[in-house]
Formats: sequence, structure tokens, C-alpha cells
Amino acid sequence: MKISLLLALLICTFSSGAQVKKDSELFRQFAVLDSTFFERGFNQCDMAYLEAHVAKDLRFFHDKSGFQDRRIFMENTRRYICPTTGPKPIRKVDPASLELFPLYDNGKLYGAIQHGVHLFYLRERGKEDVWTNIAKFTSVWILENGSWKLSEVLSYDHQEPAR
Repeated sequence: MKISLLLALLICTFSSGAQVKKDSELFRQFAVLDSTFFERGFNQCDMAYLEAHVAKDLRFFHDKSGFQDRRIFMENTRRYICPTTGPKPIRKVDPASLELFPLYDNGKLYGAIQHGVHLFYLRERGKEDVWTNIAKFTSVWILENGSWKLSEVLSYDHQEPAR
């Protein structure tokens, strides 16, 4: 039921033309939020930061590795994104692809839907990063006690880059 509601919300939001302008303060705030979240939590493996910025009821949908709740997401991040040895996955966003759709309840901002394209690389010590994957993402961020938390994620259309 929750995913049906999310998908209906996404369809209505995307079709309504309510995207925030890219020069707005809210858009810039979310560009920094996305960049910081993935740089610290994914690229640098700051697990304390990640734990603090992921909602307790996180729902993560991935077209290649399936559904993950918060517990599985954190375990998989530790195991596959933050290995202690070997190649390290790195995520970078295509800044031109970012779109933001605010969510209001009676005029009060409580969340936002962020959509874009991200690129994945493998990093090995002493070598250049190797581009491995491109995908689309749609993230729902919820404002909880003055802090933005990642609540729902769709990561899909994963493709190897054309070489």
C-alpha cells in the first residue's frame, strides 16, 4: 500500500510541473544534501553519518538487488559499499539531471522528492576510477525534528556505460 501511495504521489507530482527552480534556495539546499549524504555515507563510509540520516523505516527499491529495509540497507552498505579491502564503489551525481519536488502539508514543508541520474565507479588504490554503471534514482526525503532523513529510494534503470 505504501509503495502504491508513493508511486501515485510521484506521478501526480511529476505531471503537475511543481518542480522547484534550480536557482532556488531549496534546490541548492538539496543539491548539497545529496552531495554530502553520498560523499560521507557512500564514498567515505561514514557509517555514523549514514545512520543519522536514514529514516528508521527506510524502504529502498533496487532493480538489480531487490528490496531492502533499513537493516538490510545498512548491512549491504557495510559489506558491499564499504569493504575493508579491494575495489571501492564510488557514487557521483550528474548535477544537470537533478530535479526537486517539495511536499507540503497545509503549506508546511515536510518532505521532498528528488530525482536524477547517478554514476557509479570502482576505485582502487593507485588507479584511476573506472566508470561501471549509470542509473536513475528517485528519493523521498522527510523532515524529522529539523533534520532531513532519506525515507524511500527507487534506484533503477542500471546500465553499463557505452564505451
